[in-house]
This record gives sequence, structure tokens and C-alpha cells, in this order.
Amino acid sequence: MERGLKDYALLMLKGVGMGAADVVPGVSGGTIAFIVGIYDELIDSIKSINGKSLKLFFTGKWGAFWKAINGNFLISIVAGIAVSVFSLAKIITWLLTDHPVMVWAFFFGLVLASTWFVGKDIKEWNKKTIPAFIIGVAVAYYITVATPAETPSNLFFIFLCGAIAICAMILPGISGSFILVLLGKYFYIMEAVKTFDIATLLVFLAGACIGITTFSRVLSYALKNFRNITLAVLTGFMLGSLNKVWPWKKTIETFTDSHGVVKPLVEANILPNQYIVEAIVLMIVGFFLVYFLEKLSTRSAK
Repeated sequence: MERGLKDYALLMLKGVGMGAADVVPGVSGGTIAFIVGIYDELIDSIKSINGKSLKLFFTGKWGAFWKAINGNFLISIVAGIAVSVFSLAKIITWLLTDHPVMVWAFFFGLVLASTWFVGKDIKEWNKKTIPAFIIGVAVAYYITVATPAETPSNLFFIFLCGAIAICAMILPGISGSFILVLLGKYFYIMEAVKTFDIATLLVFLAGACIGITTFSRVLSYALKNFRNITLAVLTGFMLGSLNKVWPWKKTIETFTDSHGVVKPLVEANILPNQYIVEAIVLMIVGFFLVYFLEKLSTRSAK
């Protein structure tokens, strides 16, 4: 696909959107990739980083390597994600602490709309797609109610966290950030981002690279050979994840971060009790943002 500078700038903005979503525990960058119409290309591009393409790199055929892995596309997306993560990490964590209802309301609308639009791509609901959808809902819901674990902070475990979380980050509806919460390492990694802890970040990224290049092959195969069933599972993931992004919560368990600040660790959903009008407005904004992006992506694909 021939692209110009404007196209790559737009891809970078899509990466920024993915990065912003990945920072929030409960929202998936994969959801954003689906909304903006780059999901299949993203999975196929990541899958193309394999023994064959790496052989081109190590034999000095860098141009051929870059073309084989769709390098311009990938670097645009990765650059956008990096800009977003490093610039928004402090803002998002502050918003989640000081204005949680507003943040969750916006993402609730976004994920709800995403569930609808991804579900529309399923060509047929039958005895295979319906159970797949139900399984997706159940798995995602279970993840949202699971209790975070106490885990070690050695580099090997950080490597495993990177490999596991990145798989969730490219699955619509399964939040890589929330997987890190369950693994007890979300705030640890966010602190590493904010303080530029190079050793921790490099080990985490190494795990992410191994995880994503392996898992992308499974996803690509499933989308090509069992697309309806795969989309049904992904739609279920998104619907089930709404439990996590419900705006009104009460704190059941807290923890103290490295700066002595007490933060929520385990929360339970409650009925709306504050900022109801503002939250509804933000839900609608999130919903129609997805609607606008979906229409924009459909028009660009024609």
C-alpha cells in the first residue's frame, strides 16, 4: 500500500490513541486499533517479523527487511504509542486518581460503541459464534473481578509481565494495563516510565517483543481462517470488560505507592452517586467519537 507523509502522520495519531488506551487499566489499545481500521494490518505486520525477515536484516539487506515487515507502518504506530505513553503516563494516572468517574465514563462510552461496531462485522450468528461470544464475555468479566496478586519485582518476572501484558494489549477488550494490575506490576511499570528506569523498561520491552511476535501469528491465523468466531470472541471480550470501566466504584482495598500516596487496588461497582450528568455526557462523547472514527476509517478504506 502506497502511503504519503499525511497518511503516516495519521497512522502516528492512531498510535497515540492506542497508547492512551493502553495506559488506562481496563481499556485496550487493540480496541482502538479495531476502531480506526488498522487491526488486521497491525497483526500481519507484527507477524512478518520472523526468521525469514530477520535473515534479511542480519545479512545486510535492510531495505528488503524494512519492506518485508511493513516497517513504515509499524514505526509510525510504535512512535505514536511511545509518544502517548511517555507524555500521558503522568496525566492519565493523575486523572484516574483525581477525576476517576470522568475518565471511566468516557472510556465506558468508547468501549460500548466499540463492542457494537466490532460485533457488526460478524457475518453470521450461529452455533459456533454465539458460544464463542459467551466465552469471550465470561473470560473478560472474570479478569475484571480477579484479585491482584502479590508478585516479585525481579527482572525475570518483569520480562514475563511484558510478554503476557502485550498479548492482552493487542486483544480488543482485554486490557494489558489491567493484566499488569492483576500481576501486581501496573504501578511498578508506570513508575519506571515516569522515572525513566532504563533497566526495567528494557527488560519489559524485551518480554513484550517476544510475546507480541509469537502471539500475533496465532491471531493472524485465527482472523484469516475463523474470522467470524474470532470476532465473536473479541466482541465478547469488549462487552465483558465493561464491568471494569463502569464509572462509579467504591474502594475495597488500597496500597501505598513509592511516594507514600495511598491508591485504590481493589474496587467494586456501585450505583451512580455523583457527577451523573457529566458522566453521561462523557459517555455520549466517547460513543460518538468511536462512531466518527469508524465512519472515517470506512471512508478511507474505499
